[in-house]
Amino acid sequence: MTLDRSVFLFAGIMVLVSVLLTTFVSPLFVWFTVFIGVNLIQSSITGFCPAAAVFKLFGIKSGCAFK
Repeated sequence: MTLDRSVFLFAGIMVLVSVLLTTFVSPLFVWFTVFIGVNLIQSSITGFCPAAAVFKLFGIKSGCAFK
């Protein structure tokens, strides 16, 4: 699995987890969803993704989007 696909998988899982937490634990977890969205927007603009940096440390090979 490439770095790009790993980041997309991680982002999708985090969105689903935040929706579940918002639904079943507290409506305030919607801010977690907002944080994920803002992070996705900033990484599309700047090209820097904190999750990609962490995955790179684990030795996942680069793809096209994140280098």
